[in-house]
Amino acid sequence: MATTSPEVKKALEVIFAADSDIYQQRGFQRRVGYGTRPALVIIDLANAWTRPGYAFTCDDMDVIIPTNQALLKAARAKRIPVVYTTTAYQDPKGPHSDTGLWHQKIPVETLLEGSEEAAIDERIAPQEGEKVIVKKRASAFHGTYLAGYLRAQRVDTVILTGVTMAGCVRHSTEDAIAEGFRPIVVREGVGDRVPGVVEWNLFDIDAKFGDVEPVDNVLEYLDGIEAFANR
Repeated sequence: MATTSPEVKKALEVIFAADSDIYQQRGFQRRVGYGTRPALVIIDLANAWTRPGYAFTCDDMDVIIPTNQALLKAARAKRIPVVYTTTAYQDPKGPHSDTGLWHQKIPVETLLEGSEEAAIDERIAPQEGEKVIVKKRASAFHGTYLAGYLRAQRVDTVILTGVTMAGCVRHSTEDAIAEGFRPIVVREGVGDRVPGVVEWNLFDIDAKFGDVEPVDNVLEYLDGIEAFANR
């Protein structure tokens, strides 16, 4: 699969640096910052997105999977809530399909609930007590119990990773801030399938909807918080 070349990434950095100046002059790109009670929300890192040969297969899993493994280790050490999502359907082709109109745009009919394709990648497999939400739309919040669960855990910060950057991660980030949570998108932990899409959406999210942070910063933050069990 195609990935964004170093030359393209460099060109985008130059363009976005100029765009950043415009945004900052107009009061954009402020920081929401980290809170004190985070949750890790991993978007759609199921086999249909992480493994080769599927319509939904995404690039850069050699970076995305290790990044999420490191975040999971840190999150579990502090016993913070961990939530996974996958997108899957019970009746993707029938007259009462739960895909809605989405099947008219993308091949969601290939994502069956309970299938291997919709299962979370075993390299970052959920542990006992960690939530796996089966969603029907792009956002992890739309039509799910995610917001209610996070509020019940008194979460104020949502660390977001996964795929796709232009779709489910972006919509989840926008809904996170709309629901009153501080969205932190981990730069190395997200991906997509089209060159350039990740860079553009990270830039735009950082300008308007959440903070885009390198994984080292996020790991340092997690290392510095008090474990959930102690408060």
